[in-house]
Amino acid sequence: MECPICGSEDIEILNSKQKSSKKKIVEELLLKCNDCQHVFKDTFSAKKPKPYRIIISENEDSIKTTIDLSPDDTLEVGDVLLSEVGQVMVSAIETKEKRVGKSKIEDIVTIWASSIEIPVRIGFSVDLHGEVDSYKLDLDRDFQISTEDIVKIDKHIVKIHVIKTIERKITSGFAKADVIKRVYGRPIRFNNYDYDLTKYIVKKT
Repeated sequence: MECPICGSEDIEILNSKQKSSKKKIVEELLLKCNDCQHVFKDTFSAKKPKPYRIIISENEDSIKTTIDLSPDDTLEVGDVLLSEVGQVMVSAIETKEKRVGKSKIEDIVTIWASSIEIPVRIGFSVDLHGEVDSYKLDLDRDFQISTEDIVKIDKHIVKIHVIKTIERKITSGFAKADVIKRVYGRPIRFNNYDYDLTKYIVKKT
């Protein structure tokens, strides 16, 4: 908002009054420009929040529910919403025509999201030269894994050589657990290791 006299955006709200109808919320504001001291009124209206279908992923489980959002707002993949199960991050948006990265909320059919209040589940594969031991691990989202790390997992001591994230494969560098899909390692003959992942194993697959 800006002052109708001088165009300044340094505006102070002196008073606000909200009116509600069946479909809209109307807010009447009394405003003051801090540059030229002009006092003026303005009105904003928005459609009332409505329930929208949301599917929340909690690792291997899914919760189907609804979330109240204003149809006038815009939603984008990566946005964080407060749902009935806590904070969730939008992972996909479906409109009547297709999946999109961004949409006006009134055009949305289904929102897909993942909980960001629980540990993230990643895969870990140990290459045994023809056979593979595969594990599911639950890690804190900020847990950092690097290629070249030497780790203990179950009965193996392995050197990590590839990290597969949501967007790409990493052969040199690091990633946080919240973007990792799977880690690949090879056994080495070494007694020392950087850290032990055994306690984070949820299951062996």
